[in-house]
Amino acid sequence: MLRFDIDHLDQRFGAWRLQQTLADMAAQNIVTRIWARDHTVWKSEDREISNRLGWLHSPDEMVPHLAELERFVQQLRDEGFTHAVLLGMGGSSLASEMFRNVFDVRAGFLDLIVLDSTDPGAVLDVQRAVDLGRTLFVVSTKSGGTVETLSAFKYFYNQMAAISGNGKGMGRHFIAITDPGSPLAELARRYQFRATFLNNPDIGGRYSALSYFGLLPAALIGLDLSLVLARGKEMAEACGPQVAPQDNPGAQLGTIIGRAVLMGRDKLTFVISPSLASFGDWVEQLIAESTGKEGRGILPVVGEPLGEARLYAHGDRLFVQLALEGEPAEDAALMQLERAGQPVVRIVLRDRYDVGAQFFLWEMATAVAGHLLGINPFDQPNVEAAKALARKVVAEYAARGTIPSDSPVLVENGITLYAPNPHLADSATRLADALDAFVAQARPRDYVALHAYLQPTSATHARLQALRLKLRDRLCLATTLGYGPRFLHSTGQLHKGDAGKGLFIQLTADSAYDVPIPDEAGRPEASLSFGVLKMAQALGDYQALLNVGRRVIRLHLEDVSEGLDYLHRCL
Repeated sequence: MLRFDIDHLDQRFGAWRLQQTLADMAAQNIVTRIWARDHTVWKSEDREISNRLGWLHSPDEMVPHLAELERFVQQLRDEGFTHAVLLGMGGSSLASEMFRNVFDVRAGFLDLIVLDSTDPGAVLDVQRAVDLGRTLFVVSTKSGGTVETLSAFKYFYNQMAAISGNGKGMGRHFIAITDPGSPLAELARRYQFRATFLNNPDIGGRYSALSYFGLLPAALIGLDLSLVLARGKEMAEACGPQVAPQDNPGAQLGTIIGRAVLMGRDKLTFVISPSLASFGDWVEQLIAESTGKEGRGILPVVGEPLGEARLYAHGDRLFVQLALEGEPAEDAALMQLERAGQPVVRIVLRDRYDVGAQFFLWEMATAVAGHLLGINPFDQPNVEAAKALARKVVAEYAARGTIPSDSPVLVENGITLYAPNPHLADSATRLADALDAFVAQARPRDYVALHAYLQPTSATHARLQALRLKLRDRLCLATTLGYGPRFLHSTGQLHKGDAGKGLFIQLTADSAYDVPIPDEAGRPEASLSFGVLKMAQALGDYQALLNVGRRVIRLHLEDVSEGLDYLHRCL
């Protein structure tokens, strides 16, 4: 079973006191108390703690449901279904996306597409990619009220109605995954969904990979669920209540991460084998949303290629290698970083099915790191702020017919700059100067986050990555890249809840076309569109960042490709 070289890290980074911390945890029975759902491991008050630890038993509790899932998928195959579209955000979508990208689709099973965007182009891309008459829609949300998910449901329900002729029997194309008693459970009953899978409500969204939220979509593409759960159970036993922290991989990893953060290394930088790359998006949400609160936080850095050792001179990085056995994994570059004094943790997966073990390992490690940081890793106190502000923008649009907007600082070459900083607004006459002034605010150990409310195409992603690396190389700071509104359900909590180390560059653009959101599924009336909703979410998050004192600018692009290229030149 996986073990970490604690002695080696203690020798190199003695101030971390890893062995002593593990011994202290053993003396305080921390692991045993986690399994006993003792909320005092984290906080004196039991708010969203003891009722959020159901994930500890998912590998065992889901086994009796496997035959049910297999029968369900076989029925779909027998009826000729060829595609499944999962409508969900954050913890309701990221494990599914990971399974699809890491394992691909087994012959004869359903191809899976995940829609976790309000971008009109992304919605239409999904519609064009499938034969609606042979497609199952998986409406997935723990709360049952996620606006992006329900908006997509209403749209695709109406699209199904348009091709069905008499509008009957459409419910057989929809299933729900949600908590008991949620609004979605009632919606599924009302619209006669084919099935509703009620998840254990004691499992938080980002901890739900080994529950219905992750396993049902995995079954659709033909995964061996018994093997996924067996690997999860293997890790759960290795991290069990009777295993001392010194021998417990979850406690070890959580201690390494937690102590590194307390010593200033709060940028957890992942170096992941290409075939496992999507695991990074899942673990990014788990860590960011769990730890970014109360002025503390661990920033997961995912998808940032390794650079020269000089780029990490601020001493705020902890590198984690996730490698698939037999696959190239940046070993030489990581050895160079180690020689330069950087800490590196290595994890090697035997095969792809070891992701089942990795889910549990990282969940336990996050819980342990939360204990060391003194925060509750199961709540998300700052997430609602951006949602409320987005609703305010939508309400103003409904009342006036236009989206509210501040006055721009400048307009140049098809790019409109919005910035709240009075000095920046008064002094900038060129975009390059304004960008220079913005990034000049950076301090050692800060980070730069690109928030792209853009259609996530491969061409756009390549340009954003180039922009990201230029910022990293210029500032020697960690960088992240997230697509809105997807990242709001992943790293959004950290951005408002951490110590304020981020510089946020928000990128927006008008859509070339828009897609209406029906007011009610099955009815033609639509008072809102996906384009308006996406812009409302961008403006809501922008204001939420300002309200907690974050450094943020918004760049609105008339043409996405030309605008991103011009920004690259300006930097």
